[in-house]
Amino acid sequence: MKKVCKFIDNVSEWGGRTARWLSLVMILVVVFEVFMRYVLNAPTPWGYEVALFSGAALYALGYSYAERHRSHVRVDVFYIHMPPRMRALADTIGGFIYFLPTIAFVAYASFDRMLWSWKIHEKSVEGFWYPPLYPLRTVIFIGWTLLLLQGLVTLTRSVYHAVKGRSL
Repeated sequence: MKKVCKFIDNVSEWGGRTARWLSLVMILVVVFEVFMRYVLNAPTPWGYEVALFSGAALYALGYSYAERHRSHVRVDVFYIHMPPRMRALADTIGGFIYFLPTIAFVAYASFDRMLWSWKIHEKSVEGFWYPPLYPLRTVIFIGWTLLLLQGLVTLTRSVYHAVKGRSL
């Protein structure tokens, strides 16, 4: 079990490192586009969509990384005052009631959307160069799937801690 959890943790770390590079790509594209548009008065036909796609992929691949490092937003007015075992129990209940059903549904919906996008060879109509959307839809599905897997790891650790009183 520890090996599977560690493997998923490593995949989430990879997603975070990839998202970090995508943020650099997005920033460079936006800076280049602003320079071309406002300094040279020659906007690129691709800048907006490349920045948009980079940002979408950045978010999608960053989901599991954020879950891995427990940095998603939480309302913790009571949570921070609980002992560790009680926190693990709260995480377990929340994971089963809210996290798993919601993320499983979104992952399934993104899978369906990804398949449809590949089937029709969906293209973006935001600009006039019509880049394909199906690779981005695939990355988004991968992001939700990685979040689901990392959430299962987090839930497994919470259950273990709630039952055994120590970390997995």
